[in-house]
Amino acid sequence: MLDAPTGNLPRMRIAATTDAPLATSADTIAVGVFDGEDVAHDAGDGTLQRLLDRGEARRAFKHLAVAHADDRRFVVVGLGARDAFDGERARIAAATVHARARELGATILCWEVPHHVDDAVVAGLVEGTVLAAYRFDRYRNHPDDDGTLEALLISAHHDVSEPVAIGTVVAEAQNRARDLQNLPGNEATPAFLAHRAHELAGEAAGIVVDVLGEAAIRERGMGAFAAVAQGSEQEAQLICLRYEPPAGETRGPLLALVGKAVTFDSGGISLKPGARMSEMKFDMSGGAAVLEALGAIARLKLPLRVLAIVGATENMPSGRAVKPGDIVRASNGTTIEIVNTDAEGRLVLADCLAYAVAQGAERIVDLATLTGAIVTALGDSHAGLMANDDAWAAAVSEAADAAGEPVWRLPLHDSYAELIRGRYADIMNAVESRKAGSITAAEFLHRFVGDVPWAHLDIAGTAWDNGKPYAGRGGAGWGVHTLVALARRLAA
Repeated sequence: MLDAPTGNLPRMRIAATTDAPLATSADTIAVGVFDGEDVAHDAGDGTLQRLLDRGEARRAFKHLAVAHADDRRFVVVGLGARDAFDGERARIAAATVHARARELGATILCWEVPHHVDDAVVAGLVEGTVLAAYRFDRYRNHPDDDGTLEALLISAHHDVSEPVAIGTVVAEAQNRARDLQNLPGNEATPAFLAHRAHELAGEAAGIVVDVLGEAAIRERGMGAFAAVAQGSEQEAQLICLRYEPPAGETRGPLLALVGKAVTFDSGGISLKPGARMSEMKFDMSGGAAVLEALGAIARLKLPLRVLAIVGATENMPSGRAVKPGDIVRASNGTTIEIVNTDAEGRLVLADCLAYAVAQGAERIVDLATLTGAIVTALGDSHAGLMANDDAWAAAVSEAADAAGEPVWRLPLHDSYAELIRGRYADIMNAVESRKAGSITAAEFLHRFVGDVPWAHLDIAGTAWDNGKPYAGRGGAGWGVHTLVALARRLAA
């Protein structure tokens, strides 16, 4: 039986079983029904089918009805059209059932897997339940006592232990990323994230960690990263994790995952407005996703070499802070005119991306809460995708769709690159006309990846409070599932 931590809740026990739901210890059983179909295995004397026949239960997606039979509680949930039911709709249905089960005081929930669905649906039932169960209450003296599930059972006629195990690992990693996101900036400092990286190395085989402090960052000529860091009392950390699979099992290219982890972003000298500045603790969301995705990849023992690089710092105003008009030199020699100190994430990522290239990365994905412009363009439904290679962009997009974290590709073009041409240096870190803000930020990053296939994910609209039924408020762990799905495909 696998354990999945859900924030500060007691650990939920998760298991696959070929026992019928009524043969398990579950007090609550979830049964889904597709459009045009009836209950596959009824309870008692046809109780569940009668709910459908009377219209109390419906086949419409997410519609719920509750019945009691055979000394058990049944939740009948509509699954909608069978051909539209995929992993994401399974996650949503599972979250909907979890909410009702919690209201009813359930302690052990058993999902009866619908007939003839694929492994993505099975994993989705696990993921939706574990993600929906997450709470972040560690700083509350009197947290809400709204009921918790002790165990989740997944019942199917055939052995579904593999997708259940994969779903558990992915959901666990996503919840851990949410923990990192939700921590306050006075606790989740750059050094704290470096400590978390070392913890990951102790939790799964094959991970080696190397952390560069601020002095080492400067010694390596990472002037863009160092410029952001110099305004803070907290020492910057360039966190590098390498995952090496067991000898003889390596497949695919060396994949580099690069994450922005600005643990608090005040805007620096270009100070942000005070309203909702507290949310800028979430500016490390890309780094959180990269850390925990790497941990999940290692726990899954994927036969793929992975390099994870996280640039962690604060962006603060002080007497030492970088100023508008300053010029800095990145590690690849590019000179950068600082136009706006609140366009700091691309400075951090510039040196991190160049470092990934220097370490031999053959494919790169970076995740960053990079621009407010992407929120204006895409809201919280899709992340922005920009890439220098069509095939790689398609691979990332397909993995994101499978993960229920859709992306929308925006173009890169010489005309956008021209907008960041500097007056006094090679390039500027912002475009004051505010034209194509997300694309010009990506064009800035483009300068640091050379010819390596690279994809940039701007997650500023999706990283927290993104409206997903299973994500709730606060950090969403967005990107963990996409990165794991991408790695699994490369390793296949």
